[in-house]
Amino acid sequence: MSKSFDDILAKLKTASTKKLAVACAQDEPVLEAVKLAKERGIADAILVGDKDEIERIAAGMGMDLSQYEIIDVKDTVEAATTAVQLVHDGKADIYMKGQLDSKTFLKSVLNKEVGLRTGRPLSHVCVFEIPGIDRLLFLTDVAFMPYPTLEDKKVIIEYTVNVARACGVECPKVAPLAAVEVVNDKMPVTVEAAELTRLNEIGEIKNCIVDGPLSMDLAIDPSAAEHKAGAKDRKIVGDADILLFPDIHAGNLTYKTIVRLATVKNGNILTGTKAPVILTSRSDSVEVKLNSIALAAVVAEEKNL
Repeated sequence: MSKSFDDILAKLKTASTKKLAVACAQDEPVLEAVKLAKERGIADAILVGDKDEIERIAAGMGMDLSQYEIIDVKDTVEAATTAVQLVHDGKADIYMKGQLDSKTFLKSVLNKEVGLRTGRPLSHVCVFEIPGIDRLLFLTDVAFMPYPTLEDKKVIIEYTVNVARACGVECPKVAPLAAVEVVNDKMPVTVEAAELTRLNEIGEIKNCIVDGPLSMDLAIDPSAAEHKAGAKDRKIVGDADILLFPDIHAGNLTYKTIVRLATVKNGNILTGTKAPVILTSRSDSVEVKLNSIALAAVVAEEKNL
């Protein structure tokens, strides 16, 4: 089981080298992450975008572009369409966002002719390595689906369980989070969490253990669970792998609090696509982009098995 991003990188040493298609690759942090990914044997890359700018940026950072295929496309929309089609056509395994806005990037993902849509909802998972926690945490959905319905949550669990299993967590523990750990009819989130638990118990939600509603402390802190009346008898006793948030506000606030107030490692990918998609922010560090490439690569490896 992967307990850190180093474990994910180690897992990739026995996997085939994947290929990225980068849309609008003329971005220094993206090129730095691509360079590191190649040096570490995680992934090669096809760089799609403004070739002159790519060459200028690469020269400034000492990056040897002779090892990469470059497709010169100046127009942003055309570059995104070209890059996503490479993945659609099987010429690359992973689609990655470069120097373009998220709206244009997502439009290319959803392109009916050459995109990566499956007909199912898209979601997002962020994977955290946090000091003091002895495992990776999979947070979902912190960035994409605003107000997931019960049906949406079932799909999100399925997607995130697949990502966790690709990372070596054979039977992930899923905590549908709420402010309280008991069902309250006046708090619909708790009712849905209990229903997700029931669906897991009857086999409709598979390959995981679901236990909710759970408050955050009981989901991730064994000592909190030990001291809470009745908590020790639950299926999750402070050892959740997947944290399922009730809405994007709860998820995004938690995500930003963690990254701003703690020293952590994280990476993230879109889920619900035909192939892994890396949608990082322009402000994300090179490390986050590299971790996201590694995460996408283990998921791509699992899809190829």
